Amino acid sequence: MEKEWYRYDLHVHTYEGSACARSTGAELADFYKEKGYDGIVISDHFWRGNTRVDRDLPWDEWLREFHKGYENAKARGDEIGLSIFYAWEYSSKGNDFLTFGLDNDWLLENPDVVQIELVDYLKLVREAGGFLIHAHPFYQAPYIPMIRLLPNEVDAVEVVNAPKGPFVNARAKEYAQAYDLIETGGSDCHSVNWKQLSGVEFPHPIGSMQELVEALKMREHRVFLMEEEPVVNGDKPYKPGSFKLPPPPPDPNRQKLVW
Repeated sequence: MEKEWYRYDLHVHTYEGSACARSTGAELADFYKEKGYDGIVISDHFWRGNTRVDRDLPWDEWLREFHKGYENAKARGDEIGLSIFYAWEYSSKGNDFLTFGLDNDWLLENPDVVQIELVDYLKLVREAGGFLIHAHPFYQAPYIPMIRLLPNEVDAVEVVNAPKGPFVNARAKEYAQAYDLIETGGSDCHSVNWKQLSGVEFPHPIGSMQELVEALKMREHRVFLMEEEPVVNGDKPYKPGSFKLPPPPPDPNRQKLVW
């Protein structure tokens, strides 16, 4: 029977690619199938983030190892009927950007992505046809020196990150709405024991990363959150009540907003 809505998680980490993850790609495929999802995006921590892959490897070997979490999830997903898509989470000083629509061939041709400045990376990705989601932009932690917002350099904002909590997510939604950026959701899942899940739903199935990006651009989706347990981490604002979002810049070419 045809479903009314098809459910996808856009933010999933595997043991193979992310040092902080605890479950393999195959295990996560089974987990999401059991939870009723139709697909997931494997978005492991990239070279400048909390990657598990040895950075001393030659670039081509590093990419092959980094790809294994996706490959293992895809193999299992094909067996059980779960769509698996490939992306990565690019980090710069603790600020994270989900990179959709590009692949390892592009990365192989652009080894300088591990060295260039953040804004240069974001521009390069979009010039190549990639799609960028600013993940949990208002999350604060000891390893994040500042909140940085770059509304003219991204396509979307993760307005629901299941474990980060309502304060962080509400600020992200205000940001996305102020700049008319596409709103997305994801679980930031690292384990099959993850209790807070979220993502996006479409009124039709998604068959490829290209279809996913196009559907997001057309804003055909809705964001959802489902929690099995209360959020217990990530919801501690730096100064409660002190946040004020500035108005959109009058100049559409204005860039590099930094707070």
